[in-house]
Amino acid sequence: MTLPDPFERLTSLFRKLPGVGNKTARRMAFFVLQQPPSYASDLASCLERLKESIFPCSRCGNITDKDPCSLCTDLLRDRKTLCVVETAEDLISIEQAGVFSGVYHVLGGRVSPLDGEDLDEETLERLSKHIEEDGTEEVIIATNPCIEGDLTFHALVEYLEGRNTKISRIAYGLPVGGTIEFADRTTLLAALESRITTKLYKRNND
Repeated sequence: MTLPDPFERLTSLFRKLPGVGNKTARRMAFFVLQQPPSYASDLASCLERLKESIFPCSRCGNITDKDPCSLCTDLLRDRKTLCVVETAEDLISIEQAGVFSGVYHVLGGRVSPLDGEDLDEETLERLSKHIEEDGTEEVIIATNPCIEGDLTFHALVEYLEGRNTKISRIAYGLPVGGTIEFADRTTLLAALESRITTKLYKRNND
Protein backbone atom coordinates (compact mmCIF):
# COMPACT_ATOMS: atom_id res chain seq x y z
CA MET A 1 0.00 0.00 0.00
CA THR A 2 1.29 3.41 -0.99
CA LEU A 3 0.66 6.22 1.49
CA PRO A 4 0.62 9.92 0.55
CA ASP A 5 4.11 11.38 0.17
CA PRO A 6 3.72 14.12 2.86
CA PHE A 7 2.64 11.45 5.34
CA GLU A 8 5.57 9.20 4.43
CA ARG A 9 8.02 12.10 4.71
CA LEU A 10 6.73 13.06 8.15
CA THR A 11 6.91 9.43 9.28
CA SER A 12 10.48 9.24 8.03
CA LEU A 13 11.42 12.38 9.98
CA PHE A 14 9.85 11.07 13.18
CA ARG A 15 11.72 7.79 12.69
CA LYS A 16 15.00 9.69 13.04
CA LEU A 17 14.12 10.70 16.61
CA PRO A 18 15.94 8.73 19.36
CA GLY A 19 14.08 5.58 20.38
CA VAL A 20 11.41 5.92 17.70
CA GLY A 21 10.77 2.92 15.45
CA ASN A 22 8.54 2.49 12.40
CA LYS A 23 5.27 1.87 14.26
CA THR A 24 5.78 4.72 16.71
CA ALA A 25 6.75 7.10 13.91
CA ARG A 26 3.61 6.19 11.96
CA ARG A 27 1.47 6.62 15.08
CA MET A 28 2.96 10.08 15.67
CA ALA A 29 2.30 11.05 12.06
CA PHE A 30 -1.34 9.93 12.36
CA PHE A 31 -1.63 11.95 15.57
CA VAL A 32 -0.51 15.12 13.79
CA LEU A 33 -2.85 14.36 10.89
CA GLN A 34 -5.82 14.05 13.24
CA GLN A 35 -5.20 17.39 14.97
CA PRO A 36 -6.67 20.74 13.85
CA PRO A 37 -4.64 22.58 11.16
CA SER A 38 -3.49 25.06 13.82
CA TYR A 39 -1.60 22.28 15.62
CA ALA A 40 0.53 21.49 12.57
CA SER A 41 1.17 25.21 12.04
CA ASP A 42 2.21 25.68 15.67
CA LEU A 43 4.45 22.62 15.51
CA ALA A 44 6.16 23.82 12.33
CA SER A 45 6.59 27.32 13.75
CA CYS A 46 8.03 25.98 17.00
CA LEU A 47 10.56 23.80 15.18
CA GLU A 48 11.62 26.71 13.00
CA ARG A 49 12.07 29.04 15.99
CA LEU A 50 13.94 26.31 17.84
CA LYS A 51 16.66 26.23 15.20
CA GLU A 52 16.73 29.99 14.79
CA SER A 53 16.80 31.12 18.42
CA ILE A 54 18.44 28.34 20.46
CA PHE A 55 22.24 28.14 20.52
CA PRO A 56 25.06 27.07 22.87
CA CYS A 57 26.05 29.50 25.62
CA SER A 58 29.46 30.91 24.70
CA ARG A 59 30.62 30.46 28.29
CA CYS A 60 29.36 27.04 29.41
CA GLY A 61 27.88 25.40 26.30
CA ASN A 62 24.36 25.02 27.71
CA ILE A 63 21.44 25.57 25.33
CA THR A 64 20.06 29.09 25.60
CA ASP A 65 18.29 31.91 23.79
CA LYS A 66 20.38 34.54 25.62
CA ASP A 67 24.15 34.76 25.87
CA PRO A 68 25.41 34.09 28.49
CA CYS A 69 22.74 31.68 29.74
CA SER A 70 20.69 32.09 32.92
CA LEU A 71 22.89 29.65 34.85
CA CYS A 72 26.05 31.60 34.04
CA THR A 73 24.48 34.90 35.11
CA ASP A 74 23.02 33.52 38.36
CA LEU A 75 25.08 35.23 41.08
CA LEU A 76 23.83 32.81 43.75
CA ARG A 77 25.65 29.84 42.23
CA ASP A 78 28.98 28.61 43.59
CA ARG A 79 31.45 29.59 40.88
CA LYS A 80 34.34 27.83 42.58
CA THR A 81 32.85 24.42 41.78
CA LEU A 82 32.53 23.43 38.13
CA CYS A 83 30.67 20.33 36.94
CA VAL A 84 31.83 19.15 33.51
CA VAL A 85 29.29 17.12 31.53
CA GLU A 86 29.22 15.60 28.06
CA THR A 87 25.92 17.05 26.84
CA ALA A 88 23.32 19.68 27.64
CA GLU A 89 20.90 16.82 28.38
CA ASP A 90 23.19 15.72 31.22
CA LEU A 91 23.31 19.27 32.56
CA ILE A 92 19.52 19.53 32.55
CA SER A 93 19.14 16.19 34.35
CA ILE A 94 21.51 17.21 37.16
CA GLU A 95 20.04 20.70 37.45
CA GLN A 96 16.42 19.52 37.55
CA ALA A 97 17.34 16.98 40.23
CA GLY A 98 18.40 19.93 42.42
CA VAL A 99 21.55 18.20 43.67
CA PHE A 100 24.21 20.71 42.55
CA SER A 101 24.59 24.43 43.23
CA GLY A 102 27.78 25.17 41.33
CA VAL A 103 28.22 26.04 37.66
CA TYR A 104 28.43 23.77 34.64
CA HIS A 105 30.48 23.26 31.53
CA VAL A 106 29.19 21.26 28.57
CA LEU A 107 31.87 19.58 26.46
CA GLY A 108 29.54 18.91 23.57
CA GLY A 109 31.39 15.71 22.83
CA ARG A 110 33.40 12.81 24.24
CA VAL A 111 36.28 10.49 23.45
CA SER A 112 35.03 7.54 21.43
CA PRO A 113 37.64 5.88 19.18
CA LEU A 114 35.08 3.55 17.58
CA ASP A 115 32.99 6.54 16.47
CA GLY A 116 36.01 8.65 15.56
CA GLU A 117 35.17 11.21 18.26
CA ASP A 118 37.69 13.14 20.34
CA LEU A 119 37.94 16.36 22.34
CA ASP A 120 39.41 18.93 19.97
CA GLU A 121 41.70 21.77 21.01
CA GLU A 122 38.93 24.37 20.82
CA THR A 123 36.77 22.36 23.25
CA LEU A 124 39.62 22.02 25.73
CA GLU A 125 40.62 25.68 25.45
CA ARG A 126 37.04 26.77 26.13
CA LEU A 127 37.05 24.67 29.31
CA SER A 128 40.42 26.10 30.33
CA LYS A 129 39.17 29.65 29.85
CA HIS A 130 36.07 28.94 31.95
CA ILE A 131 38.21 27.58 34.80
CA GLU A 132 40.58 30.54 34.71
CA GLU A 133 37.86 33.20 34.57
CA ASP A 134 35.97 31.74 37.55
CA GLY A 135 39.03 30.82 39.59
CA THR A 136 37.62 27.30 39.86
CA GLU A 137 38.78 25.37 42.92
CA GLU A 138 37.19 22.01 42.08
CA VAL A 139 36.35 20.46 38.74
CA ILE A 140 33.80 17.64 39.04
CA ILE A 141 33.94 15.47 35.93
CA ALA A 142 30.48 13.98 35.40
CA THR A 143 31.00 11.73 32.41
CA ASN A 144 28.85 8.65 31.90
CA PRO A 145 29.97 5.32 33.46
CA CYS A 146 31.02 3.62 30.23
CA ILE A 147 34.20 3.12 28.21
CA GLU A 148 33.72 6.43 26.39
CA GLY A 149 33.06 8.20 29.67
CA ASP A 150 36.23 6.71 31.18
CA LEU A 151 38.32 7.75 28.18
CA THR A 152 36.88 11.26 28.30
CA PHE A 153 37.61 11.49 32.03
CA HIS A 154 41.25 10.45 31.59
CA ALA A 155 41.70 12.86 28.68
CA LEU A 156 40.41 15.73 30.83
CA VAL A 157 42.60 14.78 33.80
CA GLU A 158 45.64 14.72 31.54
CA TYR A 159 44.73 18.09 30.04
CA LEU A 160 44.09 19.73 33.42
CA GLU A 161 47.29 18.42 34.99
CA GLY A 162 49.43 21.20 36.45
CA ARG A 163 46.58 23.43 37.60
CA ASN A 164 46.00 24.42 41.20
CA THR A 165 42.61 22.75 40.95
CA LYS A 166 41.05 19.77 42.67
CA ILE A 167 39.86 17.17 40.18
CA SER A 168 37.11 14.70 41.09
CA ARG A 169 34.69 12.38 39.34
CA ILE A 170 31.15 11.45 40.30
CA ALA A 171 30.97 8.07 42.00
CA TYR A 172 29.53 4.95 40.43
CA GLY A 173 26.13 5.32 42.04
CA LEU A 174 25.21 5.26 38.37
CA PRO A 175 25.07 1.77 36.90
CA VAL A 176 27.90 0.92 34.53
CA GLY A 177 26.68 1.57 31.01
CA GLY A 178 23.91 3.85 32.27
CA THR A 179 23.56 7.53 31.45
CA ILE A 180 23.24 10.67 33.55
CA GLU A 181 20.34 11.83 31.40
CA PHE A 182 18.03 9.08 32.70
CA ALA A 183 19.25 8.84 36.31
CA ASP A 184 16.86 9.79 39.11
CA ARG A 185 17.48 12.42 41.79
CA THR A 186 18.56 9.95 44.49
CA THR A 187 21.11 8.32 42.20
CA LEU A 188 22.54 11.66 41.05
CA LEU A 189 22.75 12.96 44.61
CA ALA A 190 24.61 9.84 45.76
CA ALA A 191 26.97 10.02 42.78
CA LEU A 192 27.85 13.67 43.47
CA GLU A 193 28.16 13.39 47.24
CA SER A 194 30.37 10.29 46.94
CA ARG A 195 32.55 11.75 44.19
CA ILE A 196 36.14 10.54 44.14
CA THR A 197 39.01 13.02 44.22
CA THR A 198 41.57 12.09 41.61
CA LYS A 199 44.35 14.44 42.63
CA LEU A 200 45.04 18.02 43.66
CA TYR A 201 47.27 19.26 40.91
CA LYS A 202 49.62 22.12 41.71
CA ARG A 203 51.89 23.83 39.24
CA ASN A 204 55.51 23.67 40.36
CA ASN A 205 56.75 27.24 40.59
CA ASP A 206 60.18 26.36 42.03
